[in-house]
Amino acid sequence: MVEPELDMKMKILLAAKKLFAKHGYDCTSVRQICEEAGANVALVSYYYGGKESVFYEIFKQFFPMNKIVDFIAIEDPIVGIRTIIQGVVEIRTADPQMISLMQMEIISITPRLEKMRELVYPLWKKVRDLLEQGRQDGIFHFESLDSTLMFVLGSIFFYKQREFFELLFTEERPDTQTLIEQTTTYVLNALRYQCKGE
Repeated sequence: MVEPELDMKMKILLAAKKLFAKHGYDCTSVRQICEEAGANVALVSYYYGGKESVFYEIFKQFFPMNKIVDFIAIEDPIVGIRTIIQGVVEIRTADPQMISLMQMEIISITPRLEKMRELVYPLWKKVRDLLEQGRQDGIFHFESLDSTLMFVLGSIFFYKQREFFELLFTEERPDTQTLIEQTTTYVLNALRYQCKGE
């Protein structure tokens, strides 16, 4: 494939990712995607076969599978939770459109969720396994694994859009490193983890 063609394919994906994140999949048309990308409307069908295929291609191109594989390999509960928090906050910061797109799909319970589950469930299952291992090892203390998993996922993966709450805030927006530290402290405190020596 020649360079301009590759460039146009990527422009279509980036335009679709931006519009899906802003308006949702169902409220975004192929025509809007092509207008945003500066592409002929026929190119979505030509390159991808339709809007749904564009949606899945966004995940193939932008979903950080390599990081998830690294996360899943971690055995130590503390190292695992800390590493996953850091990685997810970095991903959220680097590609907020991808996170918004995923959140919209999850909140709306769309027909595309099954394919998304294939991508994200291994990581969410890893978080569950780390929580259970930490409880068995006596380093995490909580009652319900299911409820705790939802609380932790909510803190890590579903951090709400700041803009909606901006009028309530009095502090400057934290940088990525500060947000990683704050999220880690919050989650570990919620799990009643006590570092040796504290």
